[in-house]
Amino acid sequence: MATSTGTDIERILAELPTSPGVYIMRDEAGKVIYVGKAINLRNRVRSYFRHSKGRSPKVIQLAANVRNIDYIVTASELEALVLECNLIKEHMPHYNVRLRDDKTYPFIRVTVGETYPRVFLTRRVIRDGSRHFGPYTDVPAARETLRLLKTVFPLRQCSMEIGPDTPARRPCLNYHIKTCMGPCSGAVRPEDYREIVDGVVLFLEGKHNALLKSVERRMNAAAADLNFELAAKFRDQLKALTRVAEQQRVVSDSEVDRDVIAIARDRWGACIRVLMVRGGKLVGAEHFMLGGTDETSDGEAVSAFVKQFYSEGAQVPAEVLIQTPMDDTDVVRRWLSEQRGGAVKIVAPQRGERKKLMDLAIDNAREYLERERAMEQREFRARMDALTQLAEVLHLPQPPRRIECYDMSNLQGTDAVGSMVVFEEGKPAKSQYRRFRIKTVEGPNDFASMGEVLGRRFARQQQGDSRFAREPDLVLVDGGKGQLGVAVDVLRERGYGHIPLAGLAERHEHIYRPGDADPIILPDDAPALLLLEQVRDEAHRFAIEYHRSLRGKRGISSELQTVPNMGKKRLVALMKAFGSIGALAQASVEQIAAVPGMNILAARSVWDHLHPPDSAAEGMKGDGDGGSTDQSDQ
Repeated sequence: MATSTGTDIERILAELPTSPGVYIMRDEAGKVIYVGKAINLRNRVRSYFRHSKGRSPKVIQLAANVRNIDYIVTASELEALVLECNLIKEHMPHYNVRLRDDKTYPFIRVTVGETYPRVFLTRRVIRDGSRHFGPYTDVPAARETLRLLKTVFPLRQCSMEIGPDTPARRPCLNYHIKTCMGPCSGAVRPEDYREIVDGVVLFLEGKHNALLKSVERRMNAAAADLNFELAAKFRDQLKALTRVAEQQRVVSDSEVDRDVIAIARDRWGACIRVLMVRGGKLVGAEHFMLGGTDETSDGEAVSAFVKQFYSEGAQVPAEVLIQTPMDDTDVVRRWLSEQRGGAVKIVAPQRGERKKLMDLAIDNAREYLERERAMEQREFRARMDALTQLAEVLHLPQPPRRIECYDMSNLQGTDAVGSMVVFEEGKPAKSQYRRFRIKTVEGPNDFASMGEVLGRRFARQQQGDSRFAREPDLVLVDGGKGQLGVAVDVLRERGYGHIPLAGLAERHEHIYRPGDADPIILPDDAPALLLLEQVRDEAHRFAIEYHRSLRGKRGISSELQTVPNMGKKRLVALMKAFGSIGALAQASVEQIAAVPGMNILAARSVWDHLHPPDSAAEGMKGDGDGGSTDQSDQ
């Protein structure tokens, strides 16, 4: 990697190579504001700074904000595309077309690499051979799909390591109520279990006809063997799957698996609609809102979405229909073919059956964008009403655009932490949340901890720390007069006595203002109170989350200190990888060995320490609940 360190853009441009690669543009603060790929780095990057009439306002603004340019030379444009995807995902640059929500969407994961695979929701795509289906923007729909799978297919729901050599143990309740085949007890052979898993994969791929034929064949075979109980199970499974298949709309005579990607735009952004067509049937539809689409063509926006969507782990079909041609169609097609492990077509249809599918997707995208904008306007009006009422209640000069709330968390004085959450225009600004580990307070003293956190926050602002540069219009503390009094003293000492303060006491949800003897009592459904409760609850959640993570990491360190060859570096690596002793205990030897600094012998020592030989015997003495773990989305 080569890095330019000067601020002279002309010199930086002159140093750029003519090789393919990725360029990374940074602003004055060093923040990444744009990432792009190029066949010829020098020619592509120079085009942003040429004073030609063809430059869009977006490019002019971008070029004006660039203060430094890094670049990474790659062996090919395809390699540059992969790197570009990863960097955009990591930095979420302001000027790139990107998914507007910074949250991750859930996938349904099938751990086909395990002897007895599991099926569960996850937001992390781990490329360990598992199959991932999604992403699902409609999380309730994803949970309903998972519920249906658990009803129809009796797969295990626990996360314990089960292999050919694992000692048999007493099965849990799921086995007795017929929702699990009991692999932990040796009640099912791996090959029979694998047939059920294959059915799950066919279901999630939308290949219901093949799945129905497979279940019917096994039902008839069981009946021929006079195993009528098993045949009845297959009959019920066949009925449930048939109901699902009948609900899906036939949209094509072709058996080709396709994704149909359409875009609808307005002056605030764009909406992408993806229709998943499998075997001629519409098996799913997802929507994604895009940001950074100003002054970009439909082709540029669709290209950026395709790369982000499929790099996240979405299943790549044999054919991708796009609304408008992309400039980099050829390299994207080669990349998708590598992802799929087979040829992929990218088509911008103009007529025929494909065009009808595209028109359907376009109508869906436009309709969804209209609904999304109407909903955003309703939510915006509701937030503004709440902020206006809050300003009236607290006698503020204007509605508080930026609210900061602080909360403390500790367990009998240990691992004490503080949280700062930020709401802007009545919405969480999660990128601006901050957390503090208490350094100067001994024991459970929330008042002193609050004073330390507020003092450190405003000291950072006085020191010019860009992370704390914006001044709040309102500081909210979780608590009553005591916590509020501490906050008043700290802000006055730091020279911020002009910032409005309020406290929200949890027991009766009373609002306290500095200098007022009596609290402000609002109706339970008052918009201002509901907003304050939302802000306070978010600060509480964020503090507890940090506190739990510290306790979990401390648990790993103390638990593994007696394990041979477990030095500080390995302990730190395990803390970063798993976060808690519970998560580490659920990992396999191979997953532990994959942590940087670990090897298979050290991993086996850790696993043996967490799973002593008598643990299986202890499980046999239980009440029948074998400790199954819910693997649903966290």
